[in-house]
Amino acid sequence: MINSRLAKAEDTKSSFEHIIYSVSELNQMVQTLLEDAFLPIWIEGEISNFSCPRSGHWYFSLKDSNAQVRCALFQGGHRYQNLPLKNGMQILARAKISLYPVRGEFQLIVDYLELAGEGALHKTFDQLKARLATEGLFDVVHKKPLPKFPKTIGVLTSETGAVLRDICAILKKRFPAIAIIIYPCLVQGKTAATQIVQQICLANQRQECDLLILARGGGSLEDLWPFNEEAVARAIFNSHLPLISAIGHETDFTIADFVADCRAATPSMAAQLASPDIKELQWLLTKTTQRLIKLIQVRFNYFQQQLENFYKRLRHPHQRLQNQGQHLSDLSQRLTLAMKTRLQMRQQQLFSLSRTLHAVSPLGSLSRGYAIIKNAKTNQLIRTIHDPNIGDQVLAEIIDGKLLCHIISKLPNSSS
Repeated sequence: MINSRLAKAEDTKSSFEHIIYSVSELNQMVQTLLEDAFLPIWIEGEISNFSCPRSGHWYFSLKDSNAQVRCALFQGGHRYQNLPLKNGMQILARAKISLYPVRGEFQLIVDYLELAGEGALHKTFDQLKARLATEGLFDVVHKKPLPKFPKTIGVLTSETGAVLRDICAILKKRFPAIAIIIYPCLVQGKTAATQIVQQICLANQRQECDLLILARGGGSLEDLWPFNEEAVARAIFNSHLPLISAIGHETDFTIADFVADCRAATPSMAAQLASPDIKELQWLLTKTTQRLIKLIQVRFNYFQQQLENFYKRLRHPHQRLQNQGQHLSDLSQRLTLAMKTRLQMRQQQLFSLSRTLHAVSPLGSLSRGYAIIKNAKTNQLIRTIHDPNIGDQVLAEIIDGKLLCHIISKLPNSSS
């Protein structure tokens, strides 16, 4: 509509000396011209007159030393919850040029913003992080384990900052026996990265520490930038000593955190990770001692019971000798009785055999007047009348001696 009216005004210039616009039309025409004439631009400045009404839109001015311009960021409170703006901040904004037609005020409609200077730093950070990750500097396989009981801990930080005092206080509280060596260095500024690298190399050359802590307090991305330098990252990676990084606050991440063997959310947390807790160790020692005493008591009771059982089974040698002597006496008596019994039995058997033998013995016959006749020359027993010859000499054995006889004749029985 505005363009058509401009064309009409050009055609009728000769017949009309003046073209009359309403304020609304003029402001709308200027708004359209501005928005069509300029592409979105980047602008940097300091925030002032910041306001955040309930609608969630942000309104503020961007200014430098000579001028200022009104800005609007619609739904900014919802889109940038993690970036609370306040007066005095230096920001970089992308916006399109416009006009607020209700008031006729020139303004910028912002669609993106970030803290000034951090955009380029973020880009550099992401590029370096991706390159070092590709090289393997962040791989877990390269992470060195932290010693459980370090004797000496080296602290790389500013010697005048509160971070050093906090770390030393926590280390002394947790384990007073740990020695602390301070490697002072700048933690902010252009020369900070160089000093950090030098101190890491110095600590590795001296080999007087078991563990290193690289720490500083919180700050902006620019403040923490020395810990995003490639030289610092490579010095940490090449360190033979385990290193804990404790840079900034819990939400702050630097390249040093990714390369370090361990990352602590805060410097105080780094001191806790680096040192054992003497109170916890004392508690564990007490519990272990109690368990050991209980175990020893159980074993002692067991062996005492075993000893009592063995004592009951193992009698005194004197008593054993008495018992064995008594047993030997019993055996002797039993043996004597058995021998006496056996002897009596044998005697009885012998007497019986003797009687039997005596009954069949020739001596019995001799006592009844019989005699045993033997050839005096051959000593052969003469059983029948036919054994000797007339003229032979024979011996007649009687009960009380022998008779030498001469056979002069044979007189057979009448029955034979």
